[in-house]
Amino acid sequence: MTRPFVVASLGLTATVAFLVGLIVAGGQAPAASPSSGPPVPREFAVSGASLSLPGGIAGATSFADVAEHLNPTVVNIDATSRGPGWDRRQTPVLPGRPDLFDRPFDPDRGEGREGIGTGFVFDPSGLILTNHHVIAGAERVMVRFASGQQVRAAIVGSDPETDIAVLKVDTGGLLLAAPLGDSDRLRVGEWVCAIGNPLAYEHSVTVGVVSFIGRKLSETSLERYIQTDAAINLGNSGGPLINARGEVVGINAAVSSRGSSIGFAVPINQARAILPALMADGRVSRGFLGAVVQPVTPELRRSLGLGAATGALVQDVVAGSPAARAGLRPYDVVLDVNGEPASTNDTLAAAMASLRPGAPVTVHLMRDGRTVALATRLSERPRSGASEESPPAAGARLEMRGPALGLFVRELDREFRMRYRVPDEARGVVVSKVEPLSPASDADIARGHVVLEINRRETATVDAFRREVGAARAGDVLTFYLFNPDRQQRELRSVHVEP
Repeated sequence: MTRPFVVASLGLTATVAFLVGLIVAGGQAPAASPSSGPPVPREFAVSGASLSLPGGIAGATSFADVAEHLNPTVVNIDATSRGPGWDRRQTPVLPGRPDLFDRPFDPDRGEGREGIGTGFVFDPSGLILTNHHVIAGAERVMVRFASGQQVRAAIVGSDPETDIAVLKVDTGGLLLAAPLGDSDRLRVGEWVCAIGNPLAYEHSVTVGVVSFIGRKLSETSLERYIQTDAAINLGNSGGPLINARGEVVGINAAVSSRGSSIGFAVPINQARAILPALMADGRVSRGFLGAVVQPVTPELRRSLGLGAATGALVQDVVAGSPAARAGLRPYDVVLDVNGEPASTNDTLAAAMASLRPGAPVTVHLMRDGRTVALATRLSERPRSGASEESPPAAGARLEMRGPALGLFVRELDREFRMRYRVPDEARGVVVSKVEPLSPASDADIARGHVVLEINRRETATVDAFRREVGAARAGDVLTFYLFNPDRQQRELRSVHVEP
């Protein structure tokens, strides 16, 4: 064999090997994120043997392998009720808010109702995770496995605040269980897949990336959703969101009502944290202070004369709550609670929810330039149930337009007070119209809000409102203290007066 022939043969072999390598590499899914480390210990200890994935799956480069091994752990859930009174759409569908996944139904039907959803086995003994809204109000819950086996499930516990529910099935033996990952280690851009039953197409697999972490969809909620563009639809509720290591990192729960490929999943660590309470008591009890706060902004500091105070400004105190019993008032500036800063309503609510009802708390606050310490004990956080109805137009009675504010108001009458549950002690004027692109609109003041005070002075009548606004000059900042019927709470808004 001549030397040139040997050289040519080696070159041809190398070229073929290189091309084959490109073809093989091109057929693989994106590699696992470097943030995915070894599985973390589970906070909720279980007995039995969990699903044992092949060694290669720990660093899986193909979601085909992930889906093949986790599909048997995913179940279809049929939740039914005999009567027409059951409505699983418990969370209001508001503009810009996500829709909870469920099967639409005809409200005029008198027969029983049925909804579909998804779940997954997380414990070999037959424990299944899904969404609260999938099974809320159901009288019978049936679970169907990929093998076709169908069994009735018992509801162990559920939590509407985080939209988590635990079911229990008995199949006469241990089940394959999906391994739980660590959602705190997720990164934006990391590849994930969803397995579920969208539109009754069972065990559908879709792939996308993590679009955002910690998305908040409601100001009064405790959720911090994982946002993903993995395609999910009605019926995906309760299904697993899985990383490239084959670990469940979220529970698919909602989809944007305004766009496609925008879905939301409850972080698995949030579910883990409440599993012990759900297993022991069937529900989660959380501490509640009853103070609604907001950050102290430069505008609020200027208009209310708060000086150098830093903290969270109290804008509402729930009647009969621990905050009310302790003596908290609107315009107090909360410095800390039990030594922990409470700069926003989110941080305060989350801190209180992490404590048990009855836990003692000490609130340090600034009031009229003096530091005050108030002690109380937390009550139990009430379940979400704010009014879903938005106030309509106020009619033709446009009594007064605020100068340079783009705001119309009218007197608060008995009909409006009763219809929108305005507290008896609340005295003010009703916002009947807000002009687009106006200072009032920029401050998120909306039709139906009840203006109680401006810069801490009452506006119980249209005349009083006219006096306070009429005294303002261009460049001033007015702090509106108002009642929001949508949220059934008092809130503060800063309005910049324009020329």
